[in-house]
Amino acid sequence: MTTTTTLEPALSVRQVLGLDRVLAGEPEVVAGAGQLDRPVRWVHVAEAPDVGVMLSGGEMVLTTGVLLAGDEDAQAEYIRSLYRAEAAAVVLGLGRAFPTPPEVMRRAAERCGLPMVVLHRPFPFAELTEEVQSRLVRRKFAAVSLSEAVRTALTGLITAGAPLQRLLDEIAHHAGCPLVVTNLAHRVLATAGERSAVDDVLRDWERISRQAGGNQGDGWVRAELGGRGERWGQIVLCGHRGDIATGRLLADRAAEALVLHRMLGGSAHSWEEQSAQGLLTDLVSGVVPARQLLPRARAAGLPVNRRTFVPLVVRDGDPAQLDRVLRMLGLPGLVAELAEGATAVLLSLARDQDATALTAHFAARLRSESGVRGTVVAAAEARTTWEDVPGGLREARHVADAVAQSATTGLDLPVVVRLRDVHLRGLVRLLRDDPHVQAFAERELDGLLRGDGHAEQDLLPVLRTYLATGRNKSHTAQLHHVSRPALYRRLEAIEARLGVDLDDFEQAASVHIALLAHDAQQA
Repeated sequence: MTTTTTLEPALSVRQVLGLDRVLAGEPEVVAGAGQLDRPVRWVHVAEAPDVGVMLSGGEMVLTTGVLLAGDEDAQAEYIRSLYRAEAAAVVLGLGRAFPTPPEVMRRAAERCGLPMVVLHRPFPFAELTEEVQSRLVRRKFAAVSLSEAVRTALTGLITAGAPLQRLLDEIAHHAGCPLVVTNLAHRVLATAGERSAVDDVLRDWERISRQAGGNQGDGWVRAELGGRGERWGQIVLCGHRGDIATGRLLADRAAEALVLHRMLGGSAHSWEEQSAQGLLTDLVSGVVPARQLLPRARAAGLPVNRRTFVPLVVRDGDPAQLDRVLRMLGLPGLVAELAEGATAVLLSLARDQDATALTAHFAARLRSESGVRGTVVAAAEARTTWEDVPGGLREARHVADAVAQSATTGLDLPVVVRLRDVHLRGLVRLLRDDPHVQAFAERELDGLLRGDGHAEQDLLPVLRTYLATGRNKSHTAQLHHVSRPALYRRLEAIEARLGVDLDDFEQAASVHIALLAHDAQQA
């Protein structure tokens, strides 16, 4: 599990100086002005010259300097001791001991980078101590409450079996900013937050993911993801507007939840697969314009500049095996299961590569690796612009669906099937939802569809194969493992039920179209 940091939410030196009670003392920063964002963990009133030994770090020390007056060595050592103790700042009240800022202390503080503030008007230190301590306590209580609220919400979602995206949406809601989950190569696995804000982050992700976040004051807060001694990613809050402590707390709670979600196997697919699936599903659906999906594709590691895209859909392919073949061949691409039995592959090739040859090589290697001769790779024509990719994926899916039945009839298909290979079957599939086509199919096949139950089970497959083989009786008998006389009897029964002569080309064509429409509707 990710180790979380115990946080004590603090005010910064700058925030303390902005309090009304402090402003009444007319504060002036005389040294260390560049360090005013240091966190103040506590306020300590001390006059002892060796105050440093009493501190544990993060304190704002209030003093009148009464024991330091007249001893410049003690004044310099006082500042150095505060620096060694990692004090947040020193506040000196001007008055009897020092009517003006002591130059020795100012120079020592400037050299150390320790903020030094003088108060020009008398100021009761007790009021400042009370004000800051009460604010720190309230902030700490608020932080603990937020931590528990976030942990409870995320644990409840995990217990209920919520998907990864639901957890990320909840985290983004609490953080009020986009968040990104990446692997160790900075490839985006998942995002959450307002869509336009996420797109802004992803638009130049390759550059900003490596440059931003070094200084967490810029609102980029990171938490490592990993377990059992192994890191495997990180979560990044992008542009968190709250204080650093709250951002770290949220990132840590989020990391805890994501690690637990992954350990419990919250999804059958890896996060990488889910990322590719979400992107390709959105591309196929067309609900989100392709241009808006371009930052997601680039952030997911897909090369998109001056590329040729080849959309593919594989029937009955194992996504893991498809991804493995891509890696073996060194082909950049995304793989995702779109629906039961259909897996999309989007290849991204250099413009000077032979898209047709590489697609055929991929399909042949896939068939060899799977050991299944009937593996069908449906391909659309290569696209040279990203905006054309959604149409290409839909075309490839249409081709894959159109040849799905052909693959089960034992017919020979090319290793890569394209739109020109599906002919009439493809056209009928496009028209399958037309009421006229549906009525035509029901009318033509009525004699078989209204049979005794055995007709559709026994005779329809024979009719399907007979017509798909070009009415080749020998081939049909062979595919169904029956003798020719047995096949003839079945064909005669089909003709009797349908009232047609299958030797007549026009009548056979009509039945064939009706059967294609029926199969398309059933699919």
